[in-house]
Amino acid sequence: MTWETVMGLEVHVELATKSKIFCSCTTEFGGAPNTHVCPVCSGLPGVLPTLNKSVVEFAVKTGLATNCEITRYNKFDRKNYFYPDLPKAYQVSQLYLPICRNGHVDIEVNGIKKSIGIHEIHMEEDAGKLVHDPWEDSTLVDYNRCGVPLLEIVSEPDFRSGDEVIAYLEKLREILIYLGVSDCKMQEGSMRADVNLSVRPEGQKEFGTRTEMKNINSFKAISRAIVYESKRQIEQIEMGKRIIQETRRWDENKDATYAMRSKENAQDYRYFPEPDLLPIEISEEWIDRAKREMPETAEAKRVRYVSELGLTDYDARVLTSEHDLAILFEETAEICKQSKEVCNLITGELMRLIAEARTSADKISVDPEKTAKIIELTVSGKINRNAEKEVFEALFKDNIDPEAYIKEKGLMMLNDDSLVSDTIDEVLKSNPKSVEDYKGGKQKAFGFLVGQTMRALKGKANPQTVNKILKEKLEKL
Repeated sequence: MTWETVMGLEVHVELATKSKIFCSCTTEFGGAPNTHVCPVCSGLPGVLPTLNKSVVEFAVKTGLATNCEITRYNKFDRKNYFYPDLPKAYQVSQLYLPICRNGHVDIEVNGIKKSIGIHEIHMEEDAGKLVHDPWEDSTLVDYNRCGVPLLEIVSEPDFRSGDEVIAYLEKLREILIYLGVSDCKMQEGSMRADVNLSVRPEGQKEFGTRTEMKNINSFKAISRAIVYESKRQIEQIEMGKRIIQETRRWDENKDATYAMRSKENAQDYRYFPEPDLLPIEISEEWIDRAKREMPETAEAKRVRYVSELGLTDYDARVLTSEHDLAILFEETAEICKQSKEVCNLITGELMRLIAEARTSADKISVDPEKTAKIIELTVSGKINRNAEKEVFEALFKDNIDPEAYIKEKGLMMLNDDSLVSDTIDEVLKSNPKSVEDYKGGKQKAFGFLVGQTMRALKGKANPQTVNKILKEKLEKL
């Protein structure tokens, strides 16, 4: 029998607001445990929440970018459950009237395009974090994350493979980062995915019993979890056993999922309207303003880079693969007006340096003005390509002043044609066999003579000048 895997995703995204959703505490990642808390987010009796308007604005932008309908009248609800990392014993969320509904995100896998439906996007507050200490056999609670604003993006069960899931998450991450609503750093928990998964015989319309894998925070782990859980369910059914609807945890070390608890339904949470927060009314003017303020998407940038700047599809994809790369490219190109040169430096040298440093584009700081100056010096023939690479690497590592570094290291190219001419004469005199080889039609000899000239001039001559003068002298011979 051939089996089909059916999946839907619940993606939790921490928003890039400076303060929490219902209080003024910072949302900054890290900090000593329980230092980013106040009476509101730590759930002390008698406090009242105040809604952060930026959370609503970010939600509206996300909904527009994912082709959702914006719910003009929406409100918050209480989701009641007891857990040590939830000091209020309830979470403020949206069940009945979520802010965004009925959207879609388009993906492409192996050349095949597919539209993934978005059931809803709702606003809610994050819970705290449990820190398990195996040495002391104890669990500690850090409430710093309590009240950090979240968007939960709930897809339709439209996924049939792990590749589709990853393509969707990558596209969603790209959209959110370019909107500026989240940094989506999975390693810091600001983007987490719950995978609802079931299997069924191919051709069957009815869904199988699903399990939910919670809070998986890397693309690699999500792929492995999907493979394992699909195989586990198929084996269970083929052995005549029943799949239990439950929440399962992914164990990275054991490369397996394990049962946590039976899967709750909405009624188990005893939802009711949040009495301490007024409903939200979103006007047409608000939505129109949000549309006008929408930044350029990565997809639109790729089209523009190809059609207006003459870059290749590959170059455009590399430059937009990280938002910080696109910003560096555009700011540098705006200064020096050399789009292709900037593109080559970023997609070649910068990507190499990032890989060697084992870092990422969002963690580096490269000055656009200094980068533009390096390119201007290269294009004008004042330094050669090797010097360009050396100076840029120094800029990447130590933020040097390009002109001062070039002067200090003696990297400026020679512009003395008479010195180049005299040096070529010496090279031709010292290499008569190569001269005869060139006259005999061996083009490699020309390259050798260029190399000998550049070596004699310590690499400071302009290669174009060397080529031009050498060719003229050889033709006279």
